[in-house]
Amino acid sequence: MKFDSKDIALMVVFAALYSVLVIVQGLSAAATVQLRFADFLIPLVALFGWPVVFGVTIGCFVGNTYTSAALSNGVYDIAFGPLANLAAATLIYLFKNRKLVGCIIGSLVIGLIVGSYVWLIFGPPSNVFGVELPLSWPIWVISIVSITASSLVAIAIVGYILLTALSRPSIIEALKSKGLKVAK
Repeated sequence: MKFDSKDIALMVVFAALYSVLVIVQGLSAAATVQLRFADFLIPLVALFGWPVVFGVTIGCFVGNTYTSAALSNGVYDIAFGPLANLAAATLIYLFKNRKLVGCIIGSLVIGLIVGSYVWLIFGPPSNVFGVELPLSWPIWVISIVSITASSLVAIAIVGYILLTALSRPSIIEALKSKGLKVAK
């Protein structure tokens, strides 16, 4: 895998966008919502390829490092959040010919990885989008269900819509005319 200066610039842009979205959400009232707005960017790996895979991974590391600095268990989010993004983004890229399937699989991967530890940081969620979860379930199961549901919304719905909108031939041609590489 060889990156030229345009690939590196695209990687930096996505890393910056992802990390800023994580930090702004972490500093705002939206921090109480487990729906990570920055995850809307992850499906764009199907369009732009490996630079975005690494961009959303680096951006996750930077954003999680900044927002988790004051949390005693934040080290889990700093270590495993970027790994979840790397795995999900890679799978979405590998399924770029079946974009919706890739987005769903990526959402499930993030839900499983992040949901398995996030309860240690923030405690168990009591509901998912207003639907009460059974208190008899183990805490980590409730957490995985909650994160998976929010990841499905962020990645497989909103992110997929964004990907579909940007994948229109007229937009692809405009991107190519500006020198951007589009994944085949």
